[in-house]
Amino acid sequence: MTDVYVVDDHAMLRDGLAVVLRAAGHHVVGESGDPTVALAEIQRLAPQVLLLDLHLGQRSGFELLTELQRRKVEVQTIVLTMSELPRHVAEAMRLGAMGYMLKGAPSAELLQAIEAVASGRRYLGGVVADLAVQGLTAGDDATALGKLSARERQMAELVVRGKSSAQIGTLLHLSPKTVDSYRSRLMAKLGVADVPALVRFSIRTGLIDADER
Repeated sequence: MTDVYVVDDHAMLRDGLAVVLRAAGHHVVGESGDPTVALAEIQRLAPQVLLLDLHLGQRSGFELLTELQRRKVEVQTIVLTMSELPRHVAEAMRLGAMGYMLKGAPSAELLQAIEAVASGRRYLGGVVADLAVQGLTAGDDATALGKLSARERQMAELVVRGKSSAQIGTLLHLSPKTVDSYRSRLMAKLGVADVPALVRFSIRTGLIDADER
């Protein structure tokens, strides 16, 4: 039996995963759709395995991966997501994820992944191995994007979606001045001069979809 914590912003999906996991004899010790809550509970509950979606409303699973790595929290993470972007696979693995699977995979495969990572082995489901190779061999844009912290990446997404400094500050509990500093720093890292250029970069690299704006 493996202790598992689930992070996904859809309660119905969390419930479905819990049913599958418990039927297989695993123990679901907790669940959340919020990275901040999840971080605190993972540190307190010490699960062996974390199932993590990358898209958590206005926040990102990369933010949680970054904090887990920074705090040296010992949990084996499987990213379970809809994202087939090669850079997402590469970034997740760089941030310490032991597994990466696409939602829609058979339950039996998920159980195999949990068994593998709980034993300290990596697990890349289906076509994910090829995506990881693509992500690791991507060009200059991907290299520039990899320089951003999880918070800077989150900031870029919100700026591109048209959020003002005040709105971003309210959402992330930061002052507008701090938001402006983040924005200036991330644009310098990416080598873009203005917001339209940031939008083009974000669409080109898959940071956002063209129809998300």
